[in-house]
Amino acid sequence: MNNPGSMMKKINSGAMIMKKILLTLGAMLLATVAFGTHTVHADDTWTPVATLGTSLTSDQKSGTLSTLENAANVSNVSELTVNGDTLVKYLNPSGSTFTSTSGVWSSALVQKTSTGGINVTIVPYNGTNNITTITSDQYRNAAVTAGVSNANIFITSAVSIDGSGALAGVYAAFAQNGDTLNASQIAAAQTEVNTLSDITDANKGKDGYTDKQLNNAVAGMKKDMATQSNSGEQTLSQNTIGNIVDSQLKANNLTNIINNNQRTQIINLMVKIQNSGALKSSDFKAQASKLASSIQSSAKNLFSKLKGLDTQENRNLLQKILDAIGNFFASLWDKITGLLN
Repeated sequence: MNNPGSMMKKINSGAMIMKKILLTLGAMLLATVAFGTHTVHADDTWTPVATLGTSLTSDQKSGTLSTLENAANVSNVSELTVNGDTLVKYLNPSGSTFTSTSGVWSSALVQKTSTGGINVTIVPYNGTNNITTITSDQYRNAAVTAGVSNANIFITSAVSIDGSGALAGVYAAFAQNGDTLNASQIAAAQTEVNTLSDITDANKGKDGYTDKQLNNAVAGMKKDMATQSNSGEQTLSQNTIGNIVDSQLKANNLTNIINNNQRTQIINLMVKIQNSGALKSSDFKAQASKLASSIQSSAKNLFSKLKGLDTQENRNLLQKILDAIGNFFASLWDKITGLLN
């Protein structure tokens, strides 16, 4: 009769092999593909601007400027104070209710680049992220709608705040450099921030929802609208825009998460973006496309899952893995039954 202790050692050994196979399988499924980097050159005709909230204390102002300059790896930037009047000018046309006495703490550093799309980094202040409402991708989508192209934007706040002041500062920074953005597009951009932040807040913690999915969908909607309208040469009907919205929600696995009211809000937002004239910009489609690609690159695992890994190559690979696991178990079972006989 076979030694029971020896048989158990073989079974445990088989279990360890199985554990290694499962760990390897997990690593293969979760692995990301490294992507190449490229140098984005600053626009030498454009002076980097630090927009500083008027409500900052002297120490907070110094700390904010240092935080932003270190993050952007620049120095000797032009400074611009953002106050209540700045908020009223840029944000109230979309329905905000700021006044001249409104406080401003969130700040930004805007560096124009020659290529690279719109990049936004929310920088912790003394180790804490104090921007409570607007996400980096929401800032980026708003910038696309407002007419911004190719810029590195760094945002921080010395106190906990929603981040509206930094957004107004971005628009003011462009104006200071002679690139005044279209007021209708800025109003649409602010509506966009409010709409997307509200939807993200309403779906916070819901299984299957992330802010990146929503912002990727919205960037895709903009790109599709620009394509189907021939860069604004043709006006899209609300029904056509609704179909574009539905297509992008489906592509981002949001159809069963975004409710009818939120869907209507997004359609109305897209109509407002079209009416603002944003689609007529020669760079709008390119910037929206770059944004979507960047969002997907920043969360490769997420978007690979959304696509279901549904390619013939991946199906073949998965089948090979499953076959290997099946063969392993069959072999292990044969060994176990052989020991018991």
